[in-house]
Amino acid sequence: MPAGAGRRGLPPGRHLCWLLCAVTLKLCQADAPVREEKLSVSASNLPCWLVEESVVAEECAPCSSFQAKTTPECGSTGYVEKITCSSSKRNEFKSCRSAVMEQHLFWKFEGAVVGVALVFACLVIIRQRQLDRKALEKVRKQIESI
Repeated sequence: MPAGAGRRGLPPGRHLCWLLCAVTLKLCQADAPVREEKLSVSASNLPCWLVEESVVAEECAPCSSFQAKTTPECGSTGYVEKITCSSSKRNEFKSCRSAVMEQHLFWKFEGAVVGVALVFACLVIIRQRQLDRKALEKVRKQIESI
């Protein structure tokens, strides 16, 4: 029997669902040009290195105390690099992650993992000794009862 041969159309509630989907789709298509205009307006507020070609003028370096207070890009990582945009010739700062900082974070993570592993290894050894003592006590009681 072919698929859908015994059906006489959609169940009563399904027509309303498809109608709502079609109306919603039409409304979304009508709103689309407005959203594109909003995006183009907000694109002018984006940093130039996101919308055009750029060159790194100064490599990633720690922020000075003055930069940390005045430049918002220094807030997230504490490191910043100077970017020169090709077409607009603007100089902007971009937050970056230095190799030294990444290495430091890596070794902190590795130390934490080794510490947690040692704690759990000690817990396993302690638990194993407890179970061994219980097993020996059980065997001793069984031998005494004979």
